[in-house]
Amino acid sequence: MTTLPDESFRLTVTTSGRELRIALTGDLDYDTADALMRTARERLAARPAPDALHLDCERLTFCDSMGLATLLMIHRVCAGTGTAFHLHDRPGFLEQLLRQTGTLDYLACPDHAADQDAEMHTHPPQQP
Repeated sequence: MTTLPDESFRLTVTTSGRELRIALTGDLDYDTADALMRTARERLAARPAPDALHLDCERLTFCDSMGLATLLMIHRVCAGTGTAFHLHDRPGFLEQLLRQTGTLDYLACPDHAADQDAEMHTHPPQQP
């Protein structure tokens, strides 16, 4: 049996200085997660390693447990190379998956902290 690559999943890799951006399009799942992991590992192996990896999730349509595991592995590789890890433009389903699995603060801390900051300024705490 021959497995064809999932044509609905695409990675768009761009660099700007020492910053790496990978835009994800389609489903990040069992069939496609390896392509993301391979691409991230190859780019993070560069010397010197990028200062930051930005994963743009705006066009992500689905993420299963293998996709989540891949995001966690990429985060770990980033930590090992001293590369900052950022998840940008997270769709609602990904945000919900990260919350339900307790990985939101671990994987999305910079963006999540900015979201909380903005909310604090929009809705200041009530005085007793």
